[in-house]
Amino acid sequence: MGCCYSKQSKRKSAGKEPAAESSTSNNNATGDGTGEAPKQYSWDKRDKVDPKDYMLVGVKDSTVGRLPGMLNGQQFVIQDCENCNILVLDHSAAITVDDCTNCRLVLGPVKGSVFLRDCRDVQCVVACQQFRTRDCKKMDVFLCCATQPIIESSTGMKFGCFQYYYPELAFHFKDAGLSIFNNNWSNIHDFTPVSGETNWSLLPEDAMVLDYVPAPDADSEFRSVRVSSDASKSIVPLTHGARRKESEESCLFMFFAGDYTIANARKLIDEVTERSFVLIQTKEVSMRPEDVSRVFQNSAEGLAELITKGPVVALELNGDGVVEACRAIAKEVFSGTKVFVSESETTSSRDVDNFFNFADMQMSL
Repeated sequence: MGCCYSKQSKRKSAGKEPAAESSTSNNNATGDGTGEAPKQYSWDKRDKVDPKDYMLVGVKDSTVGRLPGMLNGQQFVIQDCENCNILVLDHSAAITVDDCTNCRLVLGPVKGSVFLRDCRDVQCVVACQQFRTRDCKKMDVFLCCATQPIIESSTGMKFGCFQYYYPELAFHFKDAGLSIFNNNWSNIHDFTPVSGETNWSLLPEDAMVLDYVPAPDADSEFRSVRVSSDASKSIVPLTHGARRKESEESCLFMFFAGDYTIANARKLIDEVTERSFVLIQTKEVSMRPEDVSRVFQNSAEGLAELITKGPVVALELNGDGVVEACRAIAKEVFSGTKVFVSESETTSSRDVDNFFNFADMQMSL
């Protein structure tokens, strides 16, 4: 049987050799034996990434950077730049800045870390999850950082609260997974303190970004982006931070998750600052029913159900008479909104301490 089949196979092959050649040609074209087009996978369809598009190396005396939409969450590297204005107006995964001198930086929201090494005479505006410097000298930083900023072997470091705006910035914060209310800009940890010396300090309370980081040049590629360093337009609320409080009276004002939580928080900030009260700090954090009982104690009744809808946004406001003023604002401006406001001056300090201690512990987990 085997021989019979072999002979038959030879005869058929001889009679149909041109077709066999055609079949072989098709198989070679498709790369398999089926005659079908090769299967494409998602990674085959991706655009090829050129590493040079995500680097700035050896630039001098220029205004350079990346416009919105040019990074889209990729990592970025800045290295060996001198006397430059560098604007990265997009969200990214991480940014490293090495060996830069006399530069002004604006770094849009970074999902991970911003790490500056061996830099000096640098002024920057930065929003990130983690901020760290090593072997840096004389830096002025307007910062929004979700965790505690760390400096190492660095001197002459000065910090202020993030103040910046461009039209896509709010979306970039969201894309980077950052909250505009979680900003530890003044809570600096010096990894290498020197006895008797101070390696870092806070910028003056009235420090303005424009005095440190100039607006984009009119003839640069960034002229079409509506950039503003006006504190009143800043996406991130301008907070007092760790500076000494002017009053012993503070108030906790908390919004629960909803469609207008951010807008309501901004409205409150406008209301209290018009009355000359000071915004000390803000936090956005999730709470469980047991957290509510522990933080608010006797005032916890009715709050447990409200926190199930999502993270709460809390603000510490300071000034003589601030508790009474906040309770009046809650009734007049937010009458249809579920909020928590400290009941009295005698309990407000406890409210503030309990909530922000809890929030700090949650953020560190």
